[in-house]
Amino acid sequence: MSLRFLTSGESHGRGLLVVVDGLPAGLPVSPEHLELALARRRRGFGRGGRASVERDETVVWGGLRDGRTTGGPVGISIANTERELWDEAMNPWAINAEAARTRAVTAPRPGHADLPGGVKFGHDDMRDVLERASARSTAPRTVAGVLAARMLEELGVSVRGAVESVGGVKARMPERSEDWARASMSELGAAFAEDEEAMRERIVRADTEGDSLGGVFVVSVAGLPPGVGSFTEWDRRLDGLLGQALLSIPGIKGIEFGLGFDAADLPGSEVHDPIVVDGGRWTRPTNRSGGIEGGMSNGGEIIIRAAMKPIPTMKRGLPSYDLVSRSPCEGHVERSDVCAVPSACVVGEAMAAWTVACAVVEQFGGDRMDDLAQRFMLYRRRAEGWNLRA
Repeated sequence: MSLRFLTSGESHGRGLLVVVDGLPAGLPVSPEHLELALARRRRGFGRGGRASVERDETVVWGGLRDGRTTGGPVGISIANTERELWDEAMNPWAINAEAARTRAVTAPRPGHADLPGGVKFGHDDMRDVLERASARSTAPRTVAGVLAARMLEELGVSVRGAVESVGGVKARMPERSEDWARASMSELGAAFAEDEEAMRERIVRADTEGDSLGGVFVVSVAGLPPGVGSFTEWDRRLDGLLGQALLSIPGIKGIEFGLGFDAADLPGSEVHDPIVVDGGRWTRPTNRSGGIEGGMSNGGEIIIRAAMKPIPTMKRGLPSYDLVSRSPCEGHVERSDVCAVPSACVVGEAMAAWTVACAVVEQFGGDRMDDLAQRFMLYRRRAEGWNLRA
């Protein structure tokens, strides 16, 4: 048994959809779970006009009944609010010539998928690239992540996120559960209100200058027992799987676990976490590894830090080349955000939840949620006191 999902849809098409296959039957899910996650994804000081327009209304097409998964594929669609304004330009069968001309994108944006995507698929109009490469495509991914997070919650595993910096302006990281809770509801993903003002000022300045900003967010996975993932094959290592998942989010340029790159400058005695036994359980007094050793969870909190580059669509376009006039120009300008780090943090949570859920289902199996939970809890009890009890 394994989990998988596929998405479809374009940024300005009729909508987006996701099909999630492999979820065990009997998992409780409510509309509020979907609505909250999608609302958090739309959040953020520095988001463009699109975020304020979209409502992300969902329709469930199958796989859920009476608030629980049935064991069949879960199909959910998300409507695009402005779809009627784009019907002529995005029609799947016949496009109005005037609409095609006015909506055409012939000046690829530096830093975006426009040019390599056009080369790959032979598109003279980069609209066919950017519509799918758009960060709007992360909305259905967020839905898949919600379903995965719900499964993990039933097993006592939590996935949380917070923004660490925006445009070089730092914020303090959460330490307590209430700090993480506040970060989840903050429009900037900040755990402490007093850190938000400097971040807002930096975003306003970038907007005034016609520029964009990136930043760093942190995702935490807490509650996993040791041994989830594997060292036996390269493609089953949990940190490798998490790395691929988070790096697949548009704009993410790097990730690290625990000390990350700082570990390269320190001696081993200051990097590796000591092993101690406390109360008949294995534990660690530090978490420099970020909760993963040898491609497996080690029982500690998994800490992932992700760096997001500035958004490539800016009011102040960068030098490019027009494919129609065959002359230098500025890159295409599309309605966009100044900063989307808080939104990317929510997608990061979703992708981390999905990846961990996949590893859990692969390792413990079960077509029913109660079977999966029983196997997982049995393993957790065994792992906590492994080789320590008479």
